[in-house]
Amino acid sequence: MQTARVLWVEGEQFLATMPSGHAITFDCDRERNSGPGPMEMLLGALGTCTAYDVAEILKKKRQKLVGLEVMVHGERAAKPPAVWAKIEMVYRLKGDLNEKAVRDAIELSQSKYCSVAAMLGQVASITYRYEIAG
Repeated sequence: MQTARVLWVEGEQFLATMPSGHAITFDCDRERNSGPGPMEMLLGALGTCTAYDVAEILKKKRQKLVGLEVMVHGERAAKPPAVWAKIEMVYRLKGDLNEKAVRDAIELSQSKYCSVAAMLGQVASITYRYEIAG
């Protein structure tokens, strides 16, 4: 079992040490905003998880990917707990890429490999689109 350790620093600040040993300071006070909040970290985790998958799948398909950006837009539920209810993802890829290979890589990530998408997809509607620049 993996374990994260969270220590209260002060006010609404917490220091989280991840199972890998890396630490990050969270700030739940959005006005002070001295660090990311826990919910926004989920958007970053989703984008990172799927970006890794897509890059690896395209590499295996011998596609010439030279740039990848994933924009993750989220809308939270109005009532507590204010979970992510709607998430829209935009993949921006650069390189000499076959459109079918890109589409297949994204679909594989979303439907099979990205564990963060699988988890968030249990409570949120996740949609995505992509743009390819040569």
